[in-house]
Amino acid sequence: MTTETYRDAWGIPHLRADDARALARAQGRVTALDRAWQLEVERHRAQGTSASFLGPSALAWDVLARQARIEDTARRCFAALERQDPETAAWVSAYTEGVAEGLDEGARRAPEFASAGLAPGRWEPWHPLGVWLATHILFAGFPAKLWREKVVRHLGEDAVALFATDGPGTLGSNGWLAGGERTTTGGALIAGDPHRFIEDPGVYQQIRLACPEFDVAGLAVPGVPGIAHFAHTGPVAWAITNAMADYQDLYSERLRRTADGGVEALDPDGRWRAVTRHIEKVEVAGGDPVEVEVIETPRGPVVSGGPQAAHSDREAADQDPPIALALRHPARVTGELGFGALLPLLRARSVAEVDRALDRWAEPVNVVLAADVHGEVLHRVAGAVPQRAEANRTRPVPAWEPGHEWRGWQPTPRGTVDDGIAVMANQRGLAAPLGVEFAPAHRADRIRALLSRKAAWSAQDMPALHMDTHLASVAPLLDRLAALDGLTPEAGALRDRLLRWDRHMDAGSTDAAAYAAVRDALVRRLAAHPALAALAAPTGHPEVFAPWLALVPRIGYALEHLLRAERLYGADRAAMLREAVEEVAANPPGGTWGDTHRLAPWRALPETSYEEPGLSGDHDCVLCTSAVPGLTDRSARGPAARYVWDLSRRENSLWVVPFGASGVPGSPHHRDQLPLWLKGDLVPVVTDWERLTKESTDGR
Repeated sequence: MTTETYRDAWGIPHLRADDARALARAQGRVTALDRAWQLEVERHRAQGTSASFLGPSALAWDVLARQARIEDTARRCFAALERQDPETAAWVSAYTEGVAEGLDEGARRAPEFASAGLAPGRWEPWHPLGVWLATHILFAGFPAKLWREKVVRHLGEDAVALFATDGPGTLGSNGWLAGGERTTTGGALIAGDPHRFIEDPGVYQQIRLACPEFDVAGLAVPGVPGIAHFAHTGPVAWAITNAMADYQDLYSERLRRTADGGVEALDPDGRWRAVTRHIEKVEVAGGDPVEVEVIETPRGPVVSGGPQAAHSDREAADQDPPIALALRHPARVTGELGFGALLPLLRARSVAEVDRALDRWAEPVNVVLAADVHGEVLHRVAGAVPQRAEANRTRPVPAWEPGHEWRGWQPTPRGTVDDGIAVMANQRGLAAPLGVEFAPAHRADRIRALLSRKAAWSAQDMPALHMDTHLASVAPLLDRLAALDGLTPEAGALRDRLLRWDRHMDAGSTDAAAYAAVRDALVRRLAAHPALAALAAPTGHPEVFAPWLALVPRIGYALEHLLRAERLYGADRAAMLREAVEEVAANPPGGTWGDTHRLAPWRALPETSYEEPGLSGDHDCVLCTSAVPGLTDRSARGPAARYVWDLSRRENSLWVVPFGASGVPGSPHHRDQLPLWLKGDLVPVVTDWERLTKESTDGR
C-alpha cells in the first residue's frame, strides 16, 4: 500500500493513495504534521481537559464540555457507526492512526507544546466525532433561548422581535450559485465564504484527497477525515451555509437531592424519578482542580443550574426545587452525527449522488448548493430537526409538563435555482420552517443584486462579490440623522458628511470610521436607558453563554430594529442620536475605519501575538468582518475561507484562507495567504500532479 504527499506553492497538501482507507491515514498524518497544536487543543476541548494546560481561561468551556457530555456522546456515535456502517468506522479509525503517526513529529515542530508544557496525547477513533461535536455544540445558538426568556421577563413577549437578528454568538456564511446559463463558460460556478470566529491556525484546511475511487479538493476541518462542507470532486461540487435551524431544546428541570446523595427529576407524569449523576474533576493549570457535577435527565444533560440540597422532612420535599436547564439535541438522542455521509460525498460524481449522501446528514443543519458537469443543480436543507411544540423552539420549556416531547423529524425543505441564480446567506427563506431567528436579508439581497448586474460571470469575477463592503443596515440611523435639527455647527457638518457617504465600510474610509463612532455612541446610550438596562442584570447562567446574554452586543446587532420600532419603552431616540453625534463631532476619530477595525483572531495561547491588519467590511456587509458595535471595532469573526468552484474546468477554481496551510509559527506557509485574503485575491486549485512538489512516499 503506497501513499504519496505533494505540496503546491502555498504548501497545501495533495495526497494520493491506493484506497480510501490509506488516504484517510495519510490525511490524518499530514494534518498532524501541519496542525499538531491545533489538533491537540481540539481533542482536549472535546474531552473537557483544555484547562489542564491553558489555565483558568479555558475552565468555563471544560465545564460545559463535561456537563454537556461531549465525550460520551462522541463515543456513543462512534459505537453506533461501528454497528451500522463499519466501512466508515474503519475509515475514521485510519484517520486517527495517521494522526498518531505524525503527532510526535508535528509537536516537535510546534513551539506551543513547550510553551504550554504539553506532551502530545493518544488519539482514539471517537476523537474526530468529539472534535466535530465540540466545534458545533454552540453552532445553532441554543443560548439564544435564554436571551429571549430574559427579554420576556423584563419587557414582555412583544419585545423579543426587537432583538431578532443573528446574534453575536451565531455563525453564518455567504454562498451563491450561478448556473451554466449565467457563466462565460457554460459550466456552473459556486462561490462563497464561511463566516466563523477567525482562529490561528485556521478552522479550515485546504487539502486534496485522491485515490482510484475519487479525487476531491476542498476545505477540511482539522481533526475530522474527509471534506464535509466545501468540495469539488471534478464532476460535482458543493458548498453550505448555516441554515439557522432550531434543532436544540432547553428544558427547565425541577431537580432535588435525595437523602442518599442521588438526584431526582420531576417528570411530565408528575412523578419524581432518579436521574444519572456523577462527579468529574477538571484539572486547571496554575490553579486547584474543580469538581463538576454531571447530571442527565431523560431530556438531556444539565448545562446550567442544579438540584437543591437533600430534603430532611415532608415539608421540604413538597417545596418547588430551583430550576436547572437540560440540553436536548439530535446526536445525544439518536447517536447519529451524520458521519455516514462523508465517504459517499467524496465518491459523488453527480448532484443526485450528493443529494443522496446528504440524506444521511445530521448536524449542524445546513443549506446546500451543488452543481455538476451535466448541468444539474441542487438547493436544499440537510440535517436533523425534531418535530415538537412551537414553544420548544423559542424558550426553555418545563420538563415537568407534558406536550414538549420530540415526535419525529421535520422534512428538509428543497429550493429552486431561479433565473440561473441561488443565494444563501443565513436569511429567512428556504429554511424558514425550521428556524426562529435568521440573519437580516442585507447580504443575500446585495449578492443577488450584484449578480444581476452581469449576464455572464467567470470564476475570476467572483472575488469582487466576496469583497463588497456596502452596508445596507445603516439606513435607519441615517434616516433619523437626516431629521435632526438644532445641531451645533460641528455636529451639523458631521451629519451632512455622513448623509453624503457612499455607505461602504472600506478600511481606508474616514467616513466609515465616523459612522462607526456615532453608532457606538448611540448603542451605549440605548443600553443605558432604564428600560433596556434591566436586560444587563446577571442571569446566573454559566459564563460560556455570555455572548448570547450580553446587552451591548444585542443592541448593536439589532440596532436597525430598535431604531425602526414605532416606540421603544420611552426611549427618546432622537435625543440619544443628537447626543451621540455631538459627542463624536467634539472628539472625532483620528483615522480610518481600518485603524480600529482590525483582525482579532483567537489563539489558544494568547501571548502569541502579531500586528494584525486593518479590515474592510462589517457585520451586515457581504464582506462580513464583524465588529461589536458599542463594545469594540475589532473583528474576531469573518470569512474563515473563500472559494470559487468552477464546474467547467476544476483548474479554474480558486481558494484562500486567512493565514496559511501550516499551523506552525515561523513556517513559510503559516501566514503567507494573509496578504491575499486581505486584498480579496485567491490562489488557484492546482490539479496537475506534475505542477506539484513531491514531499514523500510512504510504502507499506
